[in-house]
Amino acid sequence: MTDSSSTPIKVGIIGAGGRMGRMLIEAVTQNPQTQLAAAIERSGSSLVGVDAGELVGLDKNGVALSDNLEAELSKIDVLIDFSLPDSTEKNVQLCAQHKVAMVIGTTGLSEAQQQALDSACEQIPVVYAGNYSTGVNVSLKLIEMAAKAFGDTADIEVIESHHKHKVDAPSGTAFMMANAAAEARGQNLKEVAIYGREGQTGERKPGSIGIHAIRGGEIIGDHSVMLIADGEMVEIKHHARERMTFAAGAVRASTWIVSQPAGRYDMQDVLGLK
Repeated sequence: MTDSSSTPIKVGIIGAGGRMGRMLIEAVTQNPQTQLAAAIERSGSSLVGVDAGELVGLDKNGVALSDNLEAELSKIDVLIDFSLPDSTEKNVQLCAQHKVAMVIGTTGLSEAQQQALDSACEQIPVVYAGNYSTGVNVSLKLIEMAAKAFGDTADIEVIESHHKHKVDAPSGTAFMMANAAAEARGQNLKEVAIYGREGQTGERKPGSIGIHAIRGGEIIGDHSVMLIADGEMVEIKHHARERMTFAAGAVRASTWIVSQPAGRYDMQDVLGLK
């Protein structure tokens, strides 16, 4: 792995022409510890061949967008992937074969894709997180503390809001928050999660965790966790105001992961919150 104290971390970006990809290009360029070495776009994209720096309004950097990930892997230390589940599954396999570390922000992975990721993590180090914001990860720690303190005396509800273009619901961050609460109470989220309560009759089931998704407009990402006890309520909120927060966090994770042994990590590991 590259020694980040002496030479910049060489970073590759999947989906470089998309909204998140362009922000990642900016974030990599702005971070003194990283250098953009590869920018990957889908096959057939009109952006293939375009200079990545010019694409985002910066100076030319000599990195042309490519549609061949495998050909670019020898140039990089770490690949940042915020794409779609099927694409990420293929990218993970290629990175494992070529021993390239990964930072993954793709949400909505199936159980089979999660298992494929776990297998790859036996060969390479991977940061996989539903959210790379520092504030969200601090919130997760607070949720864990609050859920453990209240135990079964508080009902827990998770509400998330995102823009109308988001393809998965609930968000990966909502799952992370609900899971943090469940694990703090010794629960399995799959057994206690209730989604939206459509058609539900009768009282709220004790110990359940409600998860609700709102979609509309251009909301970047709002999350709220309510711990509702008799006579009092604690609410832990996080509001994202710009997407660059997530991009900068992912780049921060890329500088950390390259010096780690093979394994699966998350942003809590990167921030030293565990």
